[in-house]
Amino acid sequence: MARKRGKRGQFQRFYKGLLRWVFLLFFASSMLLFALILIFRFVDPPTWSWKLQRELNPPVNQSIVSKHEWWDLQYIPPAMQLAVVAAEDQNYPRHMGIDFNAVQQVLKEAERGRALRGASTLTQQTVKNLFLWQRRDWSRKLLEGGLALVLEVLWGKRRILEVYLNIVEFGPGVYGVAAASEYWYQLPLDQISHNQMARLAALLPNPWRYRAEPPTPYVSERAVWIEQQMDRLGYVWLLPVTGG
Repeated sequence: MARKRGKRGQFQRFYKGLLRWVFLLFFASSMLLFALILIFRFVDPPTWSWKLQRELNPPVNQSIVSKHEWWDLQYIPPAMQLAVVAAEDQNYPRHMGIDFNAVQQVLKEAERGRALRGASTLTQQTVKNLFLWQRRDWSRKLLEGGLALVLEVLWGKRRILEVYLNIVEFGPGVYGVAAASEYWYQLPLDQISHNQMARLAALLPNPWRYRAEPPTPYVSERAVWIEQQMDRLGYVWLLPVTGG
């Protein structure tokens, strides 16, 4: 009987020790992530999770040479900013990281038998590209949503949009709007047309599948729709984000 109690006590001590180490690991990871978020509020990220994963584990039969050029938001043409917002997250100035109306609409469509589509905001996409992994699962979505709220509070809309426009992928290993303009059009970003900017924004659902130049039929049609949405929203739509 004493031997059984001894074994049970050893197991309990082991279990408590394991829980303590798990808690400490979780706490340390959370503090590190929080510190990175604070640092990247003021310092442009030298690399990010999505880029590293692409380089370490590229798709089959694809070699990647990363292309990237950082442009501060004040130098990115307002039309390029508006094109991305119109294409990816028209409610960006209004929500706090998660667009609950879009999530509800997606769930209703799923109930009616339609294919499940994404409802990620620009903030959530920034979190995913910067910190998280590629595979879709519920744990990633939960982290994505929670960190999106943190980014909205600590960074603000302007910084989130700036980082997103500079790290999102526009082609195999092509990151950011400035590198995308040079890659697809061989022109600086401030020298391309509104239609060319809309074509870049049209690539975002799948930059490995679509082309901006020459554009695929999908990209051409999508770009026309994006330009229509830009006209409908107007540049005033982004004033709460950019501050003028």
